[in-house]
Amino acid sequence: MEIMKFTFNPKEGIDNPALVISDDKEPDVHPRLCVLKREEGQGFGFYLSKDAGCRGHVVRQMESWSSTERGGLRKGDHILEVNEDFVDDKEHLTVRVQVSGLKLYLLVLTAQDYEFAVSEGRDLKSLTSAYRPIEGYSRPRLCYITKEPGSGFGLSIIPIEGERGRYRLSLVTDGPAERAGVQNGDRLIWINGAMISGLSYAALSKMVKKCEDHVTVLVIDSRSEDCYNRMGLPIIPAFAKTHNLPYRPKTLHLTQGPQGYGFLLRQRKLQSGRIAHVLREIDPCSPAEAAGMEDGELVLAVNGEQVEDAEHKGIVSKIRQSGQQVTLTTISIPGRDYFTQLGISPLLFYEDNIPKREQFFKPPLPHQEGPHPRLCVLHKEGAGFGFKLGCVQNKPGTYIGQVMMGSAGERAGLCEGDVVVEVNGQNVEEEYFDDVVRLIKEGGTPLRLLVVEGLGYEKLRHGKHVFQKKANHLVNNHMYY
Repeated sequence: MEIMKFTFNPKEGIDNPALVISDDKEPDVHPRLCVLKREEGQGFGFYLSKDAGCRGHVVRQMESWSSTERGGLRKGDHILEVNEDFVDDKEHLTVRVQVSGLKLYLLVLTAQDYEFAVSEGRDLKSLTSAYRPIEGYSRPRLCYITKEPGSGFGLSIIPIEGERGRYRLSLVTDGPAERAGVQNGDRLIWINGAMISGLSYAALSKMVKKCEDHVTVLVIDSRSEDCYNRMGLPIIPAFAKTHNLPYRPKTLHLTQGPQGYGFLLRQRKLQSGRIAHVLREIDPCSPAEAAGMEDGELVLAVNGEQVEDAEHKGIVSKIRQSGQQVTLTTISIPGRDYFTQLGISPLLFYEDNIPKREQFFKPPLPHQEGPHPRLCVLHKEGAGFGFKLGCVQNKPGTYIGQVMMGSAGERAGLCEGDVVVEVNGQNVEEEYFDDVVRLIKEGGTPLRLLVVEGLGYEKLRHGKHVFQKKANHLVNNHMYY
């Protein structure tokens, strides 16, 4: 038997290749792009959740055979970007999804990759940058240019040789276009709401001449345009950074005073034909005035949820239901008209720094250790109460199967898996699914559901007397709602 001898040389290391020590490579974390499509008036077919005390937005439920599945989104995915905006550190995504149009672009990580990246302290924003095929690319720019005597808009439109319908811009140094954020050599993508691809030079020149004193353009530098093309992404206003826009939505954070918020909300038909919800009669020295509210502004969103198309009474209900704090996103009437002419929503550019709610003092309930029932009060909206019931087949009892993101159910505190104990004060623990649905439909609005977290339900049932005592105390303490 031959014995092999290995020697160690301090300069050369171990001479046995099987014993060579190498550093473990860090597992790759790969974001993926999901492109979702929807029909006019329809949703994208998925539900998001953001658990209290946890970071990130997680896909919890998806409708079967929806465009969501075809777009590559999976249950458990964590959303990093919505339409090129990093959102992992944002509190609210509802508006971003609602105003995205008929297509939604999501950059996501699987639950496993997300947990690994967070546990390793990886910079998630850097991960999204690494996804791009070209380092240092820039997003498109939406620029508002004001015409000046003598220099006009300060730009010339030049056809790109051999590429029909594509144009670059040549600028006057320190002219109106350059000061508005346009760069020399930028590709012109869109002008006053119209895509210019396919337009002849004559037609484009005619369009610019019709612009009286201002023009809004979507532009991008050639290197970044190549990056978008390689990723298969369109260059659209939803991805743009804004420069010099004359109007922007305003986010107002209000905390209720002794006399309320200090404003009235009226419904009005604008000259454009749009039905709007107008802020009126702002009280001096009120929370509304202190927050910067101005008479005549239009309400676009309440607590990060778009409400322009909602019924007036539904918006009033949302504000009342918000309690002692509310966040309103508003814009002036000329500002709304400006974005209407461009064919885009002003909420594409809203400030979403909505603060976390203050926790106001509430008297503690007796026997609070362990799980306890919760009273959730829901005010019906255009899309209903925003939750779906579930049950065990052929057995009494119901539970909350799904809660729609941004819905009345989510804001009232319903959680998936909650067991329904009472509907409008009537115990339904021994009722079957159809009977519970009937009670909900007949009960109208507001709907009061007494629920308890699923895992703690059996524990509470074993102490039925304590359970009922807690439930009675909870209902009595919430009648003011």
